[in-house]
Amino acid sequence: QVQLVESGGGLVQPGGSLRLSCLASGLDGYAIGWFRQAPGKEREGVSCISSSYISSPDGNSFYADSVKGRFTISRDNAKSTVYLQMNSLKPEDTAVYYCAADATWGSNCLYYDYDYWGQGTQVTVSS
Repeated sequence: QVQLVESGGGLVQPGGSLRLSCLASGLDGYAIGWFRQAPGKEREGVSCISSSYISSPDGNSFYADSVKGRFTISRDNAKSTVYLQMNSLKPEDTAVYYCAADATWGSNCLYYDYDYWGQGTQVTVSS
């Protein structure tokens, strides 16, 4: 059973940075994703990586067009932690951010493909 706990959210000014962390148990062999949901909007995939992402150049990753060049996902299996580094934040990045895991890799980073979810952490970008 995978258990996920996010942290690192908060209030930041436009142009600022935040790093989200997802402490996860039992991550070996699982694809991991960061998703977000703004009020009144559908949950969307921000970035996803396959289980082999850091161990093989054939590992897969996905970034939403809206965050490419600004956000970076990484995983440290030794620390059982997945990170989302968010730079050049914009007001439209404001949302609850969720970490999720699934036993299979899907290249489109779709929220309904993921079985295990954390409780979410709020990110607010505002001046």
